[in-house]
Amino acid sequence: MVPPEVTYQEHKVAVIKGKPVFYDPPEVKAAKQKLTGHLARHKPRKRYECGVRLITRWCFPRGRHKDGEYRITKPDTDNLQKMLKDCMTMCGFWKDDALVASELTEKFWAEIPGIYIRIEELE
Repeated sequence: MVPPEVTYQEHKVAVIKGKPVFYDPPEVKAAKQKLTGHLARHKPRKRYECGVRLITRWCFPRGRHKDGEYRITKPDTDNLQKMLKDCMTMCGFWKDDALVASELTEKFWAEIPGIYIRIEELE
């Protein structure tokens, strides 16, 4: 799948009866649905309940860039990871994404786009 470039940073806020109410615009909702749809097929048989290391490689369509070249433009890796981990929690990968105690996140331009994910239990 082509990774979404929309992140939670794109939350919107409306003031209703004098109080701020945060909501997801349609692009964020679509990105969450896309991620959960793909992730659900790879859910582990038993959810993680111990500390884990999450290794993620975001590979975006390369366009005019070289295959494997690091992507040094937006979206930021921390913003990409937030939505991904929340979607993984919704899909039942783990009890809570607070269990992710170690992370390695990279983003590239790639001939074959996708999100490559590895989860390792910590000892």
